Amino acid sequence: MPDPVSAPSSNTPMRIRARGRSFLALVLSPEAPLPLWLEGLDYQIARSGGLFTGKPVILDLSLVSETTPDLTTLLEDIRRRGVRIIGIEGGNRHWQAVAHWDWPETLDGGRPAGEVEIPEDPAASAAGPVSGGGTLIIEQTVRSGQSIQHMQGDVIILGSVSSGAEIVAAGSIHVYGTLRGRAIAGVGGQSQSRIFASRMLAELLALDGYYAVTEDIDPAILGQAAQATLDEDRVRVLPLMP
Repeated sequence: MPDPVSAPSSNTPMRIRARGRSFLALVLSPEAPLPLWLEGLDYQIARSGGLFTGKPVILDLSLVSETTPDLTTLLEDIRRRGVRIIGIEGGNRHWQAVAHWDWPETLDGGRPAGEVEIPEDPAASAAGPVSGGGTLIIEQTVRSGQSIQHMQGDVIILGSVSSGAEIVAAGSIHVYGTLRGRAIAGVGGQSQSRIFASRMLAELLALDGYYAVTEDIDPAILGQAAQATLDEDRVRVLPLMP
């Protein structure tokens, strides 16, 4: 009598389910002299309010060459600053100066999403992580590099959200001005949350873990009053009714 545990499986292969998910990656392009560039990076990290923290970053070597001084230690110098490098482009892994680097796997299919403004003003990090009960109301523009986090409800921005800024909310996000930065709503499984903007130009929209970037938004809607809503496993951006 055959052992039921070892009985042959069905001839029909199990269906494998896959779905897409978009992330916004920042691109850093070092320039010579590299020690001065690293000093500039330190300056921006200190003022960016966590712009690079936990964000995927691509290192673009197109502005340096294999003979650029201090290139040998550049990757480690950047990683020591807490910057997460997920890809390297514009260079050649056969350059002697970088042959020992731990190169991430090459990423394909990325599309440019425009330049991210990095703040130069020390006040740019003044509105750091914020939390509290109910609805959080921000009465001014959220500047590039700022990160507003509110894990107990909705966030209402009476001004705009600049490129490079980030709003994170457990509930919905309402932007009465222009939304150019990143808006992440429905954190913690609140899939009914939405993102509203009087002028939609977002770099990234996320609802309950599902993402869309600028290129995923209908060009006819860009710059118009719009809302982002979750439709099954897809973030949809729709015009607001007049």
